[in-house]
Amino acid sequence: MVQALRLPLACALLLAAVGAAGAGAAPPACFAPGALAARPGEEVVQPRRTNVLLPARALPPVAPAPAGLAGSIRRVDLPAGVKLVALTFDLCEAGGEISGYDGAIFDYLRQESVPTTLFVGGKWMMTHQERAMQLIADPLFEVGNHSWSHANLTVRTGTEMQRQVDDADIAYAVRREDAAAQGCGIAGPARTALFRFPYGSCSAEALGYVNRTGHLAIQWDVDSGDPAFIGAKGMAEAMLAAIRPGSIVLMHANGRGRHTAQAIRLLIPALKAKGYRFATVSELLAAGKPVIAPTCYSLRPGDTKVYDDAARQGRRVLAVQ
Repeated sequence: MVQALRLPLACALLLAAVGAAGAGAAPPACFAPGALAARPGEEVVQPRRTNVLLPARALPPVAPAPAGLAGSIRRVDLPAGVKLVALTFDLCEAGGEISGYDGAIFDYLRQESVPTTLFVGGKWMMTHQERAMQLIADPLFEVGNHSWSHANLTVRTGTEMQRQVDDADIAYAVRREDAAAQGCGIAGPARTALFRFPYGSCSAEALGYVNRTGHLAIQWDVDSGDPAFIGAKGMAEAMLAAIRPGSIVLMHANGRGRHTAQAIRLLIPALKAKGYRFATVSELLAAGKPVIAPTCYSLRPGDTKVYDDAARQGRRVLAVQ
């Protein structure tokens, strides 16, 4: 059962403060424009293993997520006449690969000053040092946790599951410190406040741990389907038809979104023409009533079972979330 909850005022103000840092902000001055620009071939996923070292460190203490915001947040019910949408992009990287960085996506988002929430894997942040620093330092973008190595947290349990959450926050802290050392002014939190489950799948144990470690679990109500072989026009049209005020839209920027860079060049102007404004997830949450489910799923309860079964059998499913 999905329920809509009014955000407590104190929490709403906090989320608004976190999200407001991005809207209309200039790119990070600590990086030259040329360093931020897309590089040909950088988006390609490389199927090879690499030894990733994560320094040992303690994470800063954090209060659990408010009880009224526990669960799987799917979208936000907004007041009448408010047309906000949150575009989100996943940057995940599994154990046996080095994922890409689709710079054309970020070039366009910066060009159009579109605030966006990014769910970034810890391993990805460690293998993409400069790009991770740029994204964390850019006030246009809000960075959330997408686990260490895109493990299925329905299947992983105990310490193994917890490390997937914590190690991604450690990687974020490392790259945040790197950016600060380079002279970037960092406005974001010292530890990520949002979490997205790999494959959109979670167990009660994993969902509870994510919330206890201060993260709001963010799902989506519009799936671009961009890991599949869908053309840019068809993908943009499908998203446009599905988006409504308060939607959270899932896309990928790690080379898994096959036509995402082209699709957003169609989608964003079309949404603007329909009167939509863009918000980070935190801004969206602060603007209305989060719609929360007690379990995780992509578009309907139970539809992530294919990923759970594959993980238990040691297989990978091509169209990952």
